[in-house]
This record gives sequence, structure tokens and C-alpha cells, in this order.
Amino acid sequence: MIRFSLRCDKEHEFESWFQSGAAYDGLRAAGHVGCPICGSTAVEKALMAPAVRVAREGAAPSLTAPANPLEAAMAELRRQVEENSEYVGMNFVTEARRMHEGEAPERAIHGEARLEEARKLLEDGVPVAPLPFLPARKAN
Repeated sequence: MIRFSLRCDKEHEFESWFQSGAAYDGLRAAGHVGCPICGSTAVEKALMAPAVRVAREGAAPSLTAPANPLEAAMAELRRQVEENSEYVGMNFVTEARRMHEGEAPERAIHGEARLEEARKLLEDGVPVAPLPFLPARKAN
């Protein structure tokens, strides 16, 4: 895994992890790397310095602790979604459609869907929205 500092054409700076440099290049070329602030896919690598920690600075920071206000807000959003909705996994499309058609009780759900499936739900008038994080089982 490699972490890149990135910048969009609107000058928003952010970081993201990729499997490799080649994986980043492929995702960017396909338009799958977007700014989390404005959504722009005109993204470039920003100049970055290596993170070097001297031994006397103490313990390494927790990988689960938010590193900045944006990460803290995303963590809070995730907590709210997970506490206030039912995770239906890969059954999301079926369950959302069933609720929309009155075949299942209305409730807050979250889960996983392929992009084409999510677009079809929207085209059919089913109110859905993407979440800006992966399910907990896929986040590692």
C-alpha cells in the first residue's frame, strides 16, 4: 500500500491510499480518483515529504484516530450511519427496491451496490445516495 498526497484542480489537498503507484495511475486514468471536497476528478499528485519519525518522539499514532477535521467528520458520519440504519450488505439494491415498491417496511438501510445498479435505482426514482466510506468489513 502507498499513500499519496493529492490536489484537485480547485486546489483542494487530500491524501489517499492505493495498492501501488500503478493502481493509482489506472484509477486516475479511468476517472475513479476524485476530490472528497468538491468531487473533481482532475486530480494530480502533490509534492510530499516522507514521514520520518525519530525513536525518541514516543509511540506511533493510532491508525484509527482521525488525523484531521475532515477525517473526524467522516468518522462521525460513519458512526451515525452504522448506529441509525441496518446494514443489508449485497442485498441493498433488492431491499431498497422492495421498500420503494411497498413490499418491505420503510426503514433506514445501508449496504453495497455496483455503480450500474445504483444508477438504475436512481433512474427508477428510488431515493438512494452513495456513502463516502467502505463497509467496515472492507475498510482494512
